[in-house]
Amino acid sequence: MSDTRIIKKRYIFMASVFIGLALLLVILPEKSTSKQLKPEQLLLQINDNNRYVSTDEDARKIIAGDNYMQLIDVRSPGEYVEFHLKGAINIPIDSIFNKDKNGDYVYEDILNQDVKINVFYSNGTVYANQVWILLKRLNYKNNYVMKGGLNRWIETVIRPPKPSVTATVNEVALYNFRKAASMYFGGGSVAVPAEDNAPAPIIKKKPKQEEEGGC
Repeated sequence: MSDTRIIKKRYIFMASVFIGLALLLVILPEKSTSKQLKPEQLLLQINDNNRYVSTDEDARKIIAGDNYMQLIDVRSPGEYVEFHLKGAINIPIDSIFNKDKNGDYVYEDILNQDVKINVFYSNGTVYANQVWILLKRLNYKNNYVMKGGLNRWIETVIRPPKPSVTATVNEVALYNFRKAASMYFGGGSVAVPAEDNAPAPIIKKKPKQEEEGGC
């Protein structure tokens, strides 16, 4: 790929980020506090990829029973019921700032705390990133995004590609972990949605004779 095409792609990406950020800031709920990040500070945070957690890391923590990670599915309730990651709770993106009868944010104790690490996910990363931006604008801590969302989860954890014959020892070890993780999470044939607004992924169990190997 030429340098010109790479620069063009980066420009388009940043332009979409700015447009999305502007729209998100418009819908951000009023909350008078000096702790809110200024727009220029928020843009710097957006350019920092430290907010991303890999699907492999999430899988390891789920299998290990890590009580300090909370997976949060920001898709619709229907998509969540159809398929979600083990232990995840559902807080749809349009419900993030719901208030109770006293005017307090319903999910404040979950989204703004320093005990657990919240990892947001959607089918891709668009919705999860939008939630992250909104909460970062309020300077909420301990919030992260699962890189690639459920699409990436399916491609790596559920049906990992076999390494090439020239794969390194580390690549083989990663594949072996993913294959074991696939068995742990049920494996099977998966329909992968292409976009965030696509239906939730549907996992179909393999016939018994094909279950060995988990992928």
